[in-house]
Amino acid sequence: MKLFLSYLIVSLFLLMACGSPGTAPQQEKDSSRPPNIIYILVDDLGYGDVGCYGQQTLSTPHIDQLATDGMRFTQHYAGATVCAPSRASLITGKQPGRSSVRGNGPVGQILQKEEITLPEAIKPAGYRSAIIGKWGIGNGMKPDDPLQNGFDEAYGYINMWHAHNFFPEFLYKNGEKVMLEGNVVDSSYAYWKGMPEGTGVAKEKQRYTLFEFEREAMDFIERNKGSSFFLYLALNMPHANNEAGRFTGDGMEVPMRQEDGQWVAEYGQFEDKDWPGPEKGFARMMELIDNTVGKLERKVAELGLTENTLIIFTSDNGPHEEGKHRVDFFDSNGRLRGKKRDLYEGGIRVPMIAKWPGKIEAGSESDHLCAFWDVMPTFCEVAGVAVPQDADGMSFLPTLLGKGEQEQAPYLYWEFYEQGGKQAIRQGEWKFVKLHVRDERKDVVRELYHLPTDLSEEVNLIEQHPDLVEKLDKLMEEAHQEHELFSLFSRPESP
Repeated sequence: MKLFLSYLIVSLFLLMACGSPGTAPQQEKDSSRPPNIIYILVDDLGYGDVGCYGQQTLSTPHIDQLATDGMRFTQHYAGATVCAPSRASLITGKQPGRSSVRGNGPVGQILQKEEITLPEAIKPAGYRSAIIGKWGIGNGMKPDDPLQNGFDEAYGYINMWHAHNFFPEFLYKNGEKVMLEGNVVDSSYAYWKGMPEGTGVAKEKQRYTLFEFEREAMDFIERNKGSSFFLYLALNMPHANNEAGRFTGDGMEVPMRQEDGQWVAEYGQFEDKDWPGPEKGFARMMELIDNTVGKLERKVAELGLTENTLIIFTSDNGPHEEGKHRVDFFDSNGRLRGKKRDLYEGGIRVPMIAKWPGKIEAGSESDHLCAFWDVMPTFCEVAGVAVPQDADGMSFLPTLLGKGEQEQAPYLYWEFYEQGGKQAIRQGEWKFVKLHVRDERKDVVRELYHLPTDLSEEVNLIEQHPDLVEKLDKLMEEAHQEHELFSLFSRPESP
């Protein structure tokens, strides 16, 4: 009897220590260890593409749940209106008037060795970092560019044009080419002379890169569950394959299957919708993105890391009209004017959702004005390390935690070198926009909007507030530094 009781006591102790069957293992909390950070950046997703930001037709339950469990930002801005400069602002903490990468070209626009990047800044706190997906910061980078700029691991696309193809022949892993057997690209379809190796239209389409990125992300989290990690998951969707759109009529590439020797898009639940093919593809991409968010959250929960993991979801700029997709089909920009390549709100205001159980109040919302260059200071404060002196941003951690005084930047500034050159500045309730600053064939256009009463930027108040315009114009001059490769004010047409 005594032996039986001893056995019962030991069994009960082990059961309590290990947890009941089916429950997630609980990692021992280490107050000295900074939290894990998962930053999910999607490509060309608009402010109105997500359910919790007003999307009416498409469903994004996992992303919406992230907002239910965390904080939804209503005035968060991308670093720029196209991918390369936007990502540069994110990774360097510099506003776009000071960044080393100001556009998607010309060749030679790359991060500089002396610049301290986000993974480099938080590394002293013990973070293991990985970039999985699309790098795309500049033009003319080497295959190991992410590793040269602070990341411990890298898997995916280096060049932004390569990332147009969702069925590439190869990706790069830590600077080395990894072939994706079953994908074959017809590079003769590449319409832009000098496009990088591997661009064009896929002829054989067996391996969809999203699933490659999911696998690598799960593996990275699993391998680093015992230490602090920073995962930058940069998905190349819902961007279009512009090359495929040009030659096949549909650049919204989704997983494929073969029927009678032909590759057929797997639109899933959208197969029977009376929509154009590119819109079915866009809807399927949104579903796949949402599924990825759900899978990541489940993985974090399975490993018992939920309470010690900050997850942020956002987009690199506003919605696109490429690959035959139309912005207004699903009302991708909501009430906002403009789209990708515009400096109106639709081109630069993006969703941002942050979840950190026990730290960020569930179901909360913030109208704090912030932008991509504020992410580095925020993560530095989360990690407990100093912010690089050359960074421009301000931490929004007080807003996330609902504690302390939140500093507000004196203004937010953007510039864009294409389409004749554009500038924009946001200060408080006011938005000042300048168009054609590089196009000698046109007069410079100035526009002033009061966003609280005119979110869609329809009423130009430039004539009513000359003193304010003069003030904002001077702030624009202060924010802009000339780039060594090209000028915003020399007024030639951009190449």
